[in-house]
Amino acid sequence: MVIVLKKNSTEEQKKYICQFLKEKNFKLNEIVGEEDTVIAAVGKVSMDIREVELLPGVNNVIPISKPFKLASREFKKENTIIEVPNNRGQIIRIGGQHVVSIAGPCAVESREQMMEIAAAVASSGAVMLRGGAYKPRSSPYSFQGLGEEGLKYLKEAGEKYGLPIVTEIVSESLIPLMRDYVDVYQIGARNMQNFDLLKKVGAIGKPVILKRSYTATLEELLMSAEYLLSSGTDSVILCERGIRTFEHATRNTLDISAVPVLRSLTHLPIIVDPSHAVGIRDKVPSMGLASIAAGADGIIVEVHNHPEKAMSDGAQSMLPSQFDKMMHDIEALAPVIGKSVAHIREENSSVVHSGQKNSSGKIVCVYSGKRGAYAEQAISRYFDSHDVEAVAVDSFEEIFQSVVDGKADYGMVPIENSLAGSVFQNYDNFSRFEDVSIAGAITLNIRHALLGIKGATISNIKNVYSHPQALSQCKKFLDNHKDWNFIDAVSTATAAQFVAEKKSKENAAIASSVNAALYKLEILAEDIENDPGNFTRFVVIQANHTTKPKGAKEANVPANMASFIFKTKNEPGALYNVLGVFNDCGLNMTRLESRPIAGQPWRYWFYADAEIKNQNAAEYVKSLMEKLSDKVEEIRLLGIYSELGK
Repeated sequence: MVIVLKKNSTEEQKKYICQFLKEKNFKLNEIVGEEDTVIAAVGKVSMDIREVELLPGVNNVIPISKPFKLASREFKKENTIIEVPNNRGQIIRIGGQHVVSIAGPCAVESREQMMEIAAAVASSGAVMLRGGAYKPRSSPYSFQGLGEEGLKYLKEAGEKYGLPIVTEIVSESLIPLMRDYVDVYQIGARNMQNFDLLKKVGAIGKPVILKRSYTATLEELLMSAEYLLSSGTDSVILCERGIRTFEHATRNTLDISAVPVLRSLTHLPIIVDPSHAVGIRDKVPSMGLASIAAGADGIIVEVHNHPEKAMSDGAQSMLPSQFDKMMHDIEALAPVIGKSVAHIREENSSVVHSGQKNSSGKIVCVYSGKRGAYAEQAISRYFDSHDVEAVAVDSFEEIFQSVVDGKADYGMVPIENSLAGSVFQNYDNFSRFEDVSIAGAITLNIRHALLGIKGATISNIKNVYSHPQALSQCKKFLDNHKDWNFIDAVSTATAAQFVAEKKSKENAAIASSVNAALYKLEILAEDIENDPGNFTRFVVIQANHTTKPKGAKEANVPANMASFIFKTKNEPGALYNVLGVFNDCGLNMTRLESRPIAGQPWRYWFYADAEIKNQNAAEYVKSLMEKLSDKVEEIRLLGIYSELGK
């Protein structure tokens, strides 16, 4: 059973509850969450649970019907997200909205091999490096691994490319030796029910990948996970790697249905090993894609630079080029299912874990578009222009990805316009990129101009290029020119650059007048927006899993805004109850948007902004989050920040 403590329970009450349960021969595991503290009591229930419910400090008691307790959804409703730090000041998260890729050879064969493969998989998108130093083999005459020498090669390659190390542990006697080399232990299929090993590895407290045996049921897999969880670790990753069936065309049969079934049974993250499942190199990429489409949190695959010479599992090891192609396909698939692909920060990225600036001595803020974009103007106004380097990227998604990957310190993202409304794509990006938070905001007065090449006049114009938002904001002006063709561009500045390059009097761009000087264009008409009260609100985003760079010039004013993303309970009055919390706290909610949740028809994320006037904003919002947590199914604080221009 799970005992949920009251928020105001005392330490003495908790000790009394624990003592009471121990006397009843329960094994206890305390878990302190963001909102609640719970005590998992595992044992044979031989008493009326109402005896526990009546104890001082107990909020409620949840009986668990499954034979696996700590791993069950009854024990923990929200998905567990496991954090693995690397040596670049980054935290790799397995679970949630991320897709992770773990790659490397089946066996470590040499230092040169590991360095070459690590470089290849890191450049293609792997976030952890796998490799066997100790290999349990069916034949005693097969290659058994390099032992500690292999661990050293793994560690060296991982540190060079920022990849945490995943390797299999085959015996509890190896724990002292492997402790300093390994970031994530792997329990292989042969040892899934080696309960003594599970207990010892679980007691280490490090993350563990538990592979399903080729003859095990899903319940048996979860019972093995229970051994790990009850022994001390709270970081268990389940791995489907194929089961034995009557089919002999492949090495095993990939039970892809295990992913959604496990998702309904357990809160633990789930990854898939398509390499061992099918055992045929050319079949692995399609099974990797299918695993992600089925809802897996990631994949673990075998990659070898010379598989024909591999000492172990060469036939199922992908070539680096195949792995690279598969990762490109996963990148394309991830947004469709509402997820983002995790990446390792580049070694020479502007954000380094020591907190230094980049080589130019400036912090880096990325924006979408070209020189002269309104977002670039927002950057120069929000930051001290002498201390920031504004870098253009091609899309809003790339802003988020650049910040997460550490290629930039900050991103400047448009979130809404007073005339054209919300930029829904960026609300969706906040739901996908969980490692991003809001550091600040600024509102910019948007004034549009019609730009053409020198010598052009309005009578020459046939084609007008601009961002869809800008075209919408200038509708009244454009309605007077029904014969013009309106063509979407990535940004207003991109449109201006395109018109300049084409050098045709028939083309014009709607953009800021700043672009006239940048691209040697003429202003054909000014202030063509529908309303002079045309404002765009930008938010400044940062990665919340990296160290903030020294010298970051954020707005030096007290925090006055907080932003949230939440999912309501599926019951009558759910949104009304949430809004009641804001009302009871006397908060002015300035924004509320809803966006569909990928893969959950007719369910929605809600985005809310609220003004914060309390001097101790952090404590105030923490209290607010506790109240909101009781009313919602899931909630995330996007940021507490200062907004300029309000």
